[in-house]
Amino acid sequence: MAGVIRVLLVDDDALVRAGLSMMLDGAAGITVVAEAADGQEAITATDAHAPDVVLMDLRMPRVDGITATRRLRARARPPEVIVLTTFDTDENVLHALRAGAAGFLLKDTSPPQIVEAITRVAVGDPILSPRITRRLMDRTVAQAGAYERARAALAGLTPREHEVALAIARGRTNADIATDLAIGITTVKAHVSSILIKLGLDNRTQIALLAHDAGLT
Repeated sequence: MAGVIRVLLVDDDALVRAGLSMMLDGAAGITVVAEAADGQEAITATDAHAPDVVLMDLRMPRVDGITATRRLRARARPPEVIVLTTFDTDENVLHALRAGAAGFLLKDTSPPQIVEAITRVAVGDPILSPRITRRLMDRTVAQAGAYERARAALAGLTPREHEVALAIARGRTNADIATDLAIGITTVKAHVSSILIKLGLDNRTQIALLAHDAGLT
């Protein structure tokens, strides 16, 4: 068994596990050592079988895939984890990666691509499905664009208006701002009105969001 990648399958659907097991047992250099129906069983099976790679579903009873991934990756000698799911929301992807997953694949991924992902992750190479990679790239570009636009907008404020905008983003009331900056409340209100007009915004919440996009909070 030297050089063979030991795989644990974790999914609450027995048919999915059976299909994956049949597919992977026919792949050279890979063996399925155990199956689990939820995250708690995955932890127990890892203790018993010491897999190199875990194929992890996300939505399962008792202990979900994100929690199980986090617990497994916190070990001294953790297995690599590839999330294999039908739920490809940005939130799920980011939570899985933050929990320590080395890969994120969708269940419509072809068998050869799943085999390749297991092989690559086993030697330390992270893997994402092409669709997920594109979405993360688009998200990064969009965030960078929002940052630049917010910075450019706030650059048109006077230094005092900039201070007031930042105070609003921090949740300070007009009275708080007046005290902090040693100015009158009427002056604060005038600054707020000027900020709204210059930035083309409708309310204080929008000012706070813009400051957040600009990385000021």
